[in-house]
Amino acid sequence: MPDILDSYPEYASTIKLDELRAVEYNYLDEQGHVYLDYTGSGLAARAQHRAHATRLESTTFGNPHSVNPTSQSATEMVELARKRVLAYLTASPGEYSVIFTANATGAARLVGEAYPFWRRSRLVLTSDNHNSVNGLREFARRANARIDYVPTRAPDMRIDTATIVQALPVSRRGVFARASGSRVGLFAYPAQSNFSGVRHPLGWVSLAQDRGYDVLLDAAAYLPTGTLDLSTVKPEFVTVSWYKLFGFPTGVGCLIARRDALARLVRPWFSGGTITAATVGIPWHAMTPDEGAFEDGTVNFLSIPDVHSGLDWLSGVGMDVIGTRVRCLTGWFIDRLAMLQHSDDTPMAVIYGPTSLESRGGTVSFNLLDASGKVVDERIVAMESAAAKISLRTGCFCNPGAGESALGIDAATLAPLLQAQKPSVDEFLRMIKLPSAGAVRVSFGIVSTAADVDSFFAFVENTYRDRAITPHELTPRHGC
Repeated sequence: MPDILDSYPEYASTIKLDELRAVEYNYLDEQGHVYLDYTGSGLAARAQHRAHATRLESTTFGNPHSVNPTSQSATEMVELARKRVLAYLTASPGEYSVIFTANATGAARLVGEAYPFWRRSRLVLTSDNHNSVNGLREFARRANARIDYVPTRAPDMRIDTATIVQALPVSRRGVFARASGSRVGLFAYPAQSNFSGVRHPLGWVSLAQDRGYDVLLDAAAYLPTGTLDLSTVKPEFVTVSWYKLFGFPTGVGCLIARRDALARLVRPWFSGGTITAATVGIPWHAMTPDEGAFEDGTVNFLSIPDVHSGLDWLSGVGMDVIGTRVRCLTGWFIDRLAMLQHSDDTPMAVIYGPTSLESRGGTVSFNLLDASGKVVDERIVAMESAAAKISLRTGCFCNPGAGESALGIDAATLAPLLQAQKPSVDEFLRMIKLPSAGAVRVSFGIVSTAADVDSFFAFVENTYRDRAITPHELTPRHGC
């Protein structure tokens, strides 16, 4: 069995993470789990659960929309969490606001529903956006705005900066918009693709802004192993789901928004908590002047303080150590995946995305190939890996554009869908002649280990080497 230190000696500098796993994340080994889905969700340390329990046992919290003692306790903890988020991202409180949402999806929706799209404005998206960002196009379409996608390039799933420049041309209207404080439109892209692990340049933020665009940066897949400094990179909008970083709490995300950009948004409705006053006798209301105008109803005041605890925990561990660990494991995993062969020397896997470590995170997407060279149906991999207590992800990962690029699906191939009457997923696959609904995804995080990688490859070699997959009675797909 190969040793990771032979190829990645810097892995030895991350030994503290093995010690953390043995104490704070020992439930993994106690329960026999091989966890390889950190892009799906981070994992929580026992210390985070203890901090949550201690806080609830020592203080009483009430609805923060009041001035009574329990309300004030909740308000204070929520405001401390806002400040901690800004500090973690090196964001000035005079420049940025923190809006708590249920998740990154909710954060993106806040922007989409309130952004001032109009007939001559544009929405520009990279094709490897998560569906939570792809959905912005429906708001733009209703406003008759122009919608354009910037394609990724197979097989490495990257996008050249020159292609972004071409997609965001300098125009007289753009120059005027930049000078006047108005905007040509919105440019949205992921700092890291949740499909391929590609890290797109953060320099695209200022590039787009110089051409008159607001920028929505989806940081959900990036922040678990990367750092974002909003004092130097200043997108108008950043979306985050905190459980992606540290597992607990779930149900809390953020829209981190520049105050000047927030002032340009127009919400299509109001609700409890978002207004200073409203009347029924006449149709009048006044929105609150701060981030509260975007926090519908009562925020999750019992869980939001756990974001503070989680960020403290990550900072204590050190993102540099986590980044080194994940980089080493990712490189070692890709190396071994590329070398997998059946006995006749034919490959056992095809990788979608970069095979080098340059500008990529700890997410690797691929498909396994059987002895005849056919793709192993991802449902088979899902069932058999689950039986081995390996947690990984299969399907399209809510990222259809990246999947289409990886699998060579173009617009002409997809055209029959426009005439189809709500086809099922399996009918959709037959129409476009795909052997599978997507891929297999493995991703690494804070307490991933070389032993996890060994366990995965032992499973794959024992289960799929020289095996010809026979037709299975698989249940219909209900989604990708």
